[in-house]
Amino acid sequence: MTPQHAELLRDAVNSGAYASGSEVVREAMRDWAAKWMQKREDIAKLRAMWEEGKGSGPAVEADFDAVLDEARQEIAAATPHAR
Repeated sequence: MTPQHAELLRDAVNSGAYASGSEVVREAMRDWAAKWMQKREDIAKLRAMWEEGKGSGPAVEADFDAVLDEARQEIAAATPHAR
């Protein structure tokens, strides 16, 4: 823990926001654990997507403008038009 972290911890306790330094550390660990679990899930999803992409066959060239036009047409078809 850096001196700056220690000062923040003391300030949090002295302000009355936390009863003890241990309480601050427990909350920090809960926050870190939640972020870590989310990162692990994100990494697993990216790996699965990577494997799916690799398994879908060789890469093919795409016309970006045509893909963009197709996406716009799909959005327009799915969007109800105001009258």
